[in-house]
Amino acid sequence: MSESKMSETMYAVSSSPHIHSKNSIQGAMKDVLIALMPALAASLYFFKLDALWIVLVSVLSAMAAEALWQKLTGQDITINDLSAAVTGLLLAFNLPVTVPLWLPVVGSFFAIIIVKQFFGGLGQNFMNPALAARAFLLASWPVQMTTWSVDWKASATSLALLKNGSGSLPKLWDLFIGNVGGCIGETSAIALLIGGAYLVYKKVISVRIPLSYIGTVFILTWIFGRGGFFMGKPLYEILSGGLMLGAIFMATDYSTSPITPKGQIIMGIGCGVITTVIRVYSGGYPEGVSYSILLMNLVVPLIDKHTVPKAFGEVK
Repeated sequence: MSESKMSETMYAVSSSPHIHSKNSIQGAMKDVLIALMPALAASLYFFKLDALWIVLVSVLSAMAAEALWQKLTGQDITINDLSAAVTGLLLAFNLPVTVPLWLPVVGSFFAIIIVKQFFGGLGQNFMNPALAARAFLLASWPVQMTTWSVDWKASATSLALLKNGSGSLPKLWDLFIGNVGGCIGETSAIALLIGGAYLVYKKVISVRIPLSYIGTVFILTWIFGRGGFFMGKPLYEILSGGLMLGAIFMATDYSTSPITPKGQIIMGIGCGVITTVIRVYSGGYPEGVSYSILLMNLVVPLIDKHTVPKAFGEVK
């Protein structure tokens, strides 16, 4: 080969080892969307077409926000990688079915532009965009974000009943299948578990964060029960609210979770501790999943720093 041809084919190559993989961002996002389909089906069954409209508006708004921002900033439009669609769907799953349709539009633009694109785009955001948007919407429009219904009737969530200590709790079976009040995608534990099992099977996520998160909440809410020591209702605690949705689909987000096995377990335990503290000891707020994951997102760099194993032969 001539010297001129060699100069035309020079590449910048990082240091070894080089690992070839068939995995892609689009493939991983497609698997997440497939895993969310059982929860979507359950939401349509229990919340009817109102849920469908919110999901469609949220997903389309997230994709439009990403395309618009990238167009205005002269970047390549990457909505085909499906990451914006996943963010929009997860945001919709964190909304009550009673919200007005402009609310998921605002939330999607906040998630994509403020939380994701302002920090460099996919993989550069330091907290989960869907959860950050939910926290923003909850702080801005608390009434709309805390009005629940099931079967077209206003309904208190099981977490609110646990928090207030009044009213009869729903049957565990209703919590398991999703026939309770709550956000669109969080009520059906069995649908979320099916989706989680699919992600584990496809090796998109590991079980470390979900198991350590859910297990920590189970143990701590049993020990530090709302009625006193060892008087908790841990099954109600893990089947209520957004714990399953958060533990399986949002605490495991690649960009905002630790990269090491030990770090992932620390992440799950930390989320479980914060969730339990907020649920059991906060003044009036019954849920703690969103804030626990967001707070642990902030310390992920520190967790990674102290859990990455030393390289073989490294000299201090």
